[in-house]
Amino acid sequence: MSSICLEAARKGEREIDDQVLIKKILSGNDHAFRLLVEKYRTELFKTVYAVLRNQKDAEDATQEVFIKIYHSLPQYENQGFKTWMKRIAVNHSIDLKRKKARKPEEMVESLEYDSLATTRDRIEEEVIHKERRELVRKRLEELPENYREVIYDFYIAEKSYQQMAEEQQVQVKTIETKLYRARLWMKKHWKEDDFS
Repeated sequence: MSSICLEAARKGEREIDDQVLIKKILSGNDHAFRLLVEKYRTELFKTVYAVLRNQKDAEDATQEVFIKIYHSLPQYENQGFKTWMKRIAVNHSIDLKRKKARKPEEMVESLEYDSLATTRDRIEEEVIHKERRELVRKRLEELPENYREVIYDFYIAEKSYQQMAEEQQVQVKTIETKLYRARLWMKKHWKEDDFS
């Protein structure tokens, strides 16, 4: 059994912690990178496939994304690892899609480029939003009871602060405070930095 697995087992974790893998990879451990690829291959493939809509292209692009992740790890700053990887995957996929759509003799007009940048931002936001909503939906029961309603209404039902305040017959400020406290709880207990 490798030292990475033993380290994870000692911590009583079912899966190897991302931070442990990142440290090992940065210190030159190729086996740790293979474990990271195994852990996230399917998830990143789905993200890439959602943009490219082609099995072969998505398989190739997913490999390229992992190479980018490997080279970008020294710049990673502990800010939601899965989301960070998915941003790289979405951006790479959009770049590939744009290159494929462009004919070699065409020059991309600045207007088209701006439109693609907007599309990239929108797709990235959609991926992150969907991932966040799924995480909340799966783990709603773990939340303390006093946070469940406000989190459900905001992340899953997608209600506005105003709408939530009216339904609960409280001030908007009360909703903001509840959400703020609930997000702090989620960040602390779910190890995600994406709840804003």
